[in-house]
Amino acid sequence: MTEEELKQFKASLSITAVATALGVPVVHGRCRCFYPTRHAHGDRTPSVSFSEERGTFRCWVCDDVRGDVISLVQIVKNCSFLEALNWLKESYGFLVPGAASNPVPVQNRTVEQNAALVAKVAMREAALEYQPPEPAKELVSEDERKKIILSFLKMLSPVDKTPAAAYLARRRIYKPIWDRMLLRTITDYGALNNKLKETYDLEVLKYVGLFNEKGNLRYYKHPLFFPYLDTKRRSCYFQARAIDSTVVPKELNLRGTVPYPYNVSALDQRPGWVYLCEGVVDTLTFLGQRIAAIGIPGVRSFKTEWLPLFKNKSVVLCLDKDEAGRSATEYLQTVFEQAGIRTVVLGEGKGLEHFEKMTMKEGEDINDWFGGKK
Repeated sequence: MTEEELKQFKASLSITAVATALGVPVVHGRCRCFYPTRHAHGDRTPSVSFSEERGTFRCWVCDDVRGDVISLVQIVKNCSFLEALNWLKESYGFLVPGAASNPVPVQNRTVEQNAALVAKVAMREAALEYQPPEPAKELVSEDERKKIILSFLKMLSPVDKTPAAAYLARRRIYKPIWDRMLLRTITDYGALNNKLKETYDLEVLKYVGLFNEKGNLRYYKHPLFFPYLDTKRRSCYFQARAIDSTVVPKELNLRGTVPYPYNVSALDQRPGWVYLCEGVVDTLTFLGQRIAAIGIPGVRSFKTEWLPLFKNKSVVLCLDKDEAGRSATEYLQTVFEQAGIRTVVLGEGKGLEHFEKMTMKEGEDINDWFGGKK
């Protein structure tokens, strides 16, 4: 495997999915350290965080507990780099660049059955070799966590007549879409920060992912919020975005598992095409053009358990024209193919109603192509 192929392979893997396959209990993007004796109280409050966007993990106490997906396998299985890579190649062989496509016919299998086959790679017997520490006690139940997130979103302001509105308008995303997708913004960070502390215990706010370790609301530099609405227009997950172009990273997701794609209502089980985008802004751009689109928060964030949601759909892959986008496109083509779901790449499809011949320049995304950022 060449260096470039190795980069593509790692970019195609979900570090959280690999951790789960290794038997590591990841809850809301965190787990207890693999060396609990180094921590006070055995790392009762999980110190290891996972970043799906970067494909990395990090313990905030142990300097040597950090790295990429290969480093994770090395630590958990106590093995060498080569042994870790070979384990990943064996477990996720269908993602290895140049690997043969699944030769088993898919036309006689249901989407659910194909999804189970794809997900099976995460259930290797090797996962049993690792004995994780006891999971940390939940500070609040999952239902209560969802209620807190929903309550937080209700504390935010509509984007009308705010800097967030100007940001969206520059990208040709206008009020009908703001209202339809319930976009929200922070207009007074200090007041919101204090109100949350008065309403909830600080440790609970940290636990659900709203506050950082310093005891403040995480979204000081990311005031624009995109709620992930379910089919009943409720939300227990969101993505926040910076409107200052100098802020890095430009997006900040709520910690924890992404429950479903953005605009999941477009996956209505009826026959038709759906456009899958990398990020919320591209999805909103398509929605503004009255095109059925869904979004994933990052190139590594697609989950095989979502495949049944795509029943009866064909998928147009609309990821960015960069190295990460191309790698993710190849990965998604493989995953959907093995589930019996037709895909085409935007600009390469035949017979599509919209933008059949559309092409994007290197480094360009959907919003750029439609005239955003001008």
